[in-house]
Amino acid sequence: MDSITPLNPVAIQLGPIPIHWYGLILGSGALIGLLLAMRESKRFELDPDVFLDLVMWGVPISIICARIYYVVFEWDNYYRHHPGEIIAIWQGGIAIHGALIGAILTGIVFCRKRGLSFWRIADFAAPSILIGQAVGRWGNFMNQEAYGGPVSRAFLESLQLPTFIIEQMYIKGAYHHPTFLYESVWNLLGVGLLLLLRRKAPLRRGELFCSYLIWYSIGRFFIEGMRTDSLMVTDTLRAAQMISVAIIVVAIGLWIGRRKMGYAKLKYGE
Repeated sequence: MDSITPLNPVAIQLGPIPIHWYGLILGSGALIGLLLAMRESKRFELDPDVFLDLVMWGVPISIICARIYYVVFEWDNYYRHHPGEIIAIWQGGIAIHGALIGAILTGIVFCRKRGLSFWRIADFAAPSILIGQAVGRWGNFMNQEAYGGPVSRAFLESLQLPTFIIEQMYIKGAYHHPTFLYESVWNLLGVGLLLLLRRKAPLRRGELFCSYLIWYSIGRFFIEGMRTDSLMVTDTLRAAQMISVAIIVVAIGLWIGRRKMGYAKLKYGE
């Protein structure tokens, strides 16, 4: 029988205050995304400080929305009996779809207040959001969450994974699919695709953001089906899969509709 000690989820202990890897990793993902958006904005003569201001509002609001989303789906199963743990986000329980809803709503209000085009800002932000999600999944890794069904150690070794990942996937007496890693890799591939599209494809305003929504949702739909800790709508219907399908349909509809109705005349970056 394997006996493996998981990685310590606490990065630094400042007296009585623990600094968790989960928060540090999420913060790092947000910072990397911010730097990428600011760099791209300079190419199109948009003030990079716009994204700094947007992140200052968007990140905390997105985290709050992500937590609310998660707690709502887990209310009957857990938080109704443990209300004191609702604010314990360092233990995990951040739903990306909730964060995405919060980010979009914040972006819409922010752009209206600043007199900016939401679609233009969303295009610049799309690769940044995706790279933030790719990095953020490693917070799930440190907390041993967002994993899939049981597999053998030999299977994990066949993926050429480093030992520290294999051993961290030993959870509750069994090895598991590193679905956090599958999604992180999918997202990183998506970042590369978006960076290529914005330079090579004849995209119009808003279409890079729609491309992000479609790419992420396709990967999330299939990877979610492998997970064992999904938020459920019913006993058989996974919330993330349902939302992913809805996002794909809406994104394609927006892409086609905006072109047909003449709302997508301007090119990417204009």
